[in-house]
Amino acid sequence: MRDDRTPEPSRAPRVVGLRRLTAMAPDGPAGAAAPGRVRSVADPAAGAPVPPGGRTVAPSPLDPGAATDPYPVYRRLREEFPLTYDPLLRAWVLSRYADVATALTDARFTHGHRPGDPACSRAHVDVDLAELRSVAERTAYVLARRIADRPRADLVADFCHWLPAGTVAAAVGVPYRDMMRLVRGRAATALAGECGGQIAVREKALASFLGNVLTDPGLTAALRDAPAALVARAWTESLRRDPPVQIAVRRTREDVPVSGGILPGGSSVALLVGAAGRDPERFRAPDRFDPLRDDPGQLTYGSGFCPAVILAGLEAEYGLRALFEAMPRLRLADGFRPVPAGLITRAPRSLVVLPNG
Repeated sequence: MRDDRTPEPSRAPRVVGLRRLTAMAPDGPAGAAAPGRVRSVADPAAGAPVPPGGRTVAPSPLDPGAATDPYPVYRRLREEFPLTYDPLLRAWVLSRYADVATALTDARFTHGHRPGDPACSRAHVDVDLAELRSVAERTAYVLARRIADRPRADLVADFCHWLPAGTVAAAVGVPYRDMMRLVRGRAATALAGECGGQIAVREKALASFLGNVLTDPGLTAALRDAPAALVARAWTESLRRDPPVQIAVRRTREDVPVSGGILPGGSSVALLVGAAGRDPERFRAPDRFDPLRDDPGQLTYGSGFCPAVILAGLEAEYGLRALFEAMPRLRLADGFRPVPAGLITRAPRSLVVLPNG
C-alpha cells in the first residue's frame, strides 16, 4: 500500500501550507475566505490549474443529492481535495483511508469516542462473554420465529430494529415488555457505558449486512451454513463497504500533517469514514462486496475489547443463522433492492423479504 502522505503527481495537493489553511479556517484572521461554496484554493506551485479568482470548488457530502449516492462526492474529494475546509460541515474534511485511520487513533486528535479503541477497552470490566453470546443467540431466534409465518416482512422494522435492543435488554434482565422503553437509557448504559448509544448504530450496521448478503444469491447460499469465521469476514466487509457511521468528527490538539497539507491545531475535522472504506489506495476493487478479499479492514470499530463491538458481531452471526434456520427459503421480495439512505449515518430503511420464498 502506498503512503497516502506522498501523493502521486496526478493527486497533487490542492491546499498546502499552514498559513493558507489557517487563512480559510472559520476562526481565521481578517481576510479569511467568506462563507459559501468556496472550499479550497488552487496552488500554482503544485501545478494545479488556477480558475478565475484563483479558487476551485470542492464538493460537499451535504450537497443536494449526495445523500442518495455520496460515493461520487467521496471519490472526487479523495482524488482532488484530500484536505479542504467545508463551510457546510464547518470543519476540515479528510477522505483518504490513511488520514482517516490516523485521525481515529492518533493522540494528536481528540474529542471522539469509538467503541473498541484503547480508552474504551479499559472502561469495560466484568463482562461475561458466554452470557453475551447466549443472549444474542436466544434473542435472534425468538425474533426470527415471530416473522417466519408471514407472507412478507420488513427485516429492518421487524428484525434489525429489535435485535440490538433485545440483546441488551436480555443481558441486563429487562423484561421484554419494557425493552424499548428502558434499553436505550440506563439499561444500555449499565452494560456498555459510553457505548450504550451504539444500539442505533448496530441496527443500521445489521441492516446493511443483511442487505448485502440477501442481494447476492450466491453469497446467500454460501453463508447459509457457513462457519463463524466466514460470517465474521462478511460482517467486516459490510462495515468497510457500507459503514453505519459515514462521518465522524474529531478535533486536533496540535498541527497535524496530512495528505494535502497541514491541519491547524484546535480545528474541527470531519472524517469521511464512508470515503475511506472505498479508497483504492487501500482496497482493491473497493466498491465490490467481497468477504474473501485479502486486504480486509474496517474503521467503524476499534480492535480492542468492548461489549458493543462484541454484541454487534454476535448479532450479525446469530441474526443471520436464526433467519436462515427459521426461514430456509428466505429471499428479497420480487423487484425489491435495498436502497441505503442517510448523510451522517447510512443504511437501508427497509428490507422487504418473502420469508417462505
